[in-house]
Amino acid sequence: MPSMMRRYTTEPLPTPGSGSGAVDPKIAAIVDQIETLTLLQTSELVSQLKTRLNIQDIAMPVGMPMAAPGAAAAAPAEEEKPAEKTEFNLKIDKVDAAAKAKVIREVKNLAGLNLVEAKKFVESVPKVLKESLNKEEAEKMKKALESVGATVTLE
Repeated sequence: MPSMMRRYTTEPLPTPGSGSGAVDPKIAAIVDQIETLTLLQTSELVSQLKTRLNIQDIAMPVGMPMAAPGAAAAAPAEEEKPAEKTEFNLKIDKVDAAAKAKVIREVKNLAGLNLVEAKKFVESVPKVLKESLNKEEAEKMKKALESVGATVTLE
């Protein structure tokens, strides 16, 4: 029941670490100084700490799942055969100025956008029009866009 009463109180929540005891004044002063740093200064601080403490950068790809310890042995077998790409992103790189109106109409039809959205999209290229397309669909859209004057790549 005390947690229910907490929801209706006007008292502020306790700050993290406030119940853990006294903090060394030297540490508190350092934390206060770090809080006042700009983003650029913070970046410089991190690089200086990495240099002085000999901390190596660890490159972790974003969005890549981590392999389980048991799966490490199976990895070399998978690397032998190149994986064929099954999903493609359709990216419009460039639009011929003379064919801009035709490209806008084609983008409107392919992406299901209204005319204003399609115009804004075409004016902001290079940009990905569609993601996660199968090969046949991506090739069909690419051919349609190239036929009206757009430069398209499949990623």
